Amino acid sequence: MASTIYEQPYKVIKNLQDAEIRFYPPAVMATVISAANSYKEVGNKGFRQLANYIFGGNQDNKKIAMTAPVHMQLSDKGSSMSFVMPPEIPMQQLPKPNQQNIKIVNTPAEYVAAIRFGGYASDRDIQNYSQKLSDILAKNGIAHQGNFRFLGYDAPYRFFGRRNEIIVTVQWKA
Repeated sequence: MASTIYEQPYKVIKNLQDAEIRFYPPAVMATVISAANSYKEVGNKGFRQLANYIFGGNQDNKKIAMTAPVHMQLSDKGSSMSFVMPPEIPMQQLPKPNQQNIKIVNTPAEYVAAIRFGGYASDRDIQNYSQKLSDILAKNGIAHQGNFRFLGYDAPYRFFGRRNEIIVTVQWKA
């Protein structure tokens, strides 16, 4: 029997070629900042730290449900990984992490462009799909800002039907 995992909601605003424009409402996330700059480095260390937090590694020893997607922002200047917190737990009621490098943050609403791909992600996939998304946006005259981000939806043990996405903030008028 498959368990149901909460997925961060969004609304598709416009379909483009192999991508889409989405609106994401504000969300609360547990985020860990890293000096690493590769998918594997950020993913391994960041995931372990955030998983420890939601599995009870917090001041209340409280377990928090796993959600999807896992957000990753990769940069030569530093990277981050974030877990979306379940909406039924208000930010003020989330337990304080035991690890000081985990921050609970409220993200603002935003419009993003998104492109989807399957399989196990790699740095090369992230780079290739970021470029593909950038090309689609340029072709459609849509400006983007900030870093491209990776979204991973599946547990490491899921072999088939994996869902990965690249997103970037866009300038969009509703």
